[in-house]
Amino acid sequence: MNKKILVIDDEESMRLLLGRLLEAIPAAEVTLANGPDEGMDRIAERRYALILLDLLMPVEGGIQFLTRLRDMPATRETPVIVVSVVSDPETRSVCQSLGVADYVVKPVDRNTLLAAVRKHLGSEAAS
Repeated sequence: MNKKILVIDDEESMRLLLGRLLEAIPAAEVTLANGPDEGMDRIAERRYALILLDLLMPVEGGIQFLTRLRDMPATRETPVIVVSVVSDPETRSVCQSLGVADYVVKPVDRNTLLAAVRKHLGSEAAS
């Protein structure tokens, strides 16, 4: 069974890079969204096993988006991995308080990202 992953990042090059990196996970079905609005549209269409979320996006930042996700019953428990250039302790603490499953700092290390994704997708993604 495929595990659906939603990648939300306003930078096209980063979305495409993350999509390519996630191809290494045979059980993954990846959807790319160019920001919070498109992300919410995708979430309205289907459930995701995992969301990768950038923090620095125009209009609505990742923390505000994450707060909205946690307020919605359908996504309250969905694991979210933050993938961001922001790595200060205060931001990490806020994200942790909002239930972020993992935090990967850009520039993304392939092995770190894939390990985090596999950990939160479960055993089917391990191969």
